[in-house]
Amino acid sequence: MQIPQDLIYFFRHQNFTIVSTIGKDGGVHNSCKGIVRIDQDGRIYLLDLYKARTFANLKQNPHISITAVDEHKFKGYCLKGIAKIEEVDDSDPDLVKEWEQKILSRITQRVLRNMKEEKGHLRHPESQFPKPAYLIVMEVDSVVDLTPTAIK
Repeated sequence: MQIPQDLIYFFRHQNFTIVSTIGKDGGVHNSCKGIVRIDQDGRIYLLDLYKARTFANLKQNPHISITAVDEHKFKGYCLKGIAKIEEVDDSDPDLVKEWEQKILSRITQRVLRNMKEEKGHLRHPESQFPKPAYLIVMEVDSVVDLTPTAIK
C-alpha cells in the first residue's frame, strides 16, 4: 500500500508511537516504540529493545497497529497491517545508525527543554537504552484517520 507523503512526514516527526499487538488470550497489548524508518511503499521499520510481550505476541499473531496523535494539531492516524520479526544484523547498518540519530535527537530536545525551565526527566532515559534486540518490519494494509470529521 502506498503511504501519502504527508502521512510519512507526520509519523517521522513523532518521538514515539503506540504499537498494538494481540496476546494469546485475545487481549490487546500496547507499548511505546519509535519508528526508525517509514517507506512510501508501506513498509515501516521499528527496532525493539526487548524480546518481551510484543515479541511473543507477534510470534503467535502477526497483526499489528501503530498509532500516533499530535494533540497540538488535533490529528492522528492508525496504521494497520502485518509484521514480521527479523534479526538486527549487519545487512542494513544504516538502520541502526538512523535509530541512534533519533535517540540522540530526543536527548537533545530534552536537554533544551530542561534549559528553558520545562523540567522533565533529568536522567535522559534514552541514554540508558540497551541495544536493539530485534527488528519489526510492518507492511501497512490500511490507514485510519483519527481526526474528527467535523474539523478536517
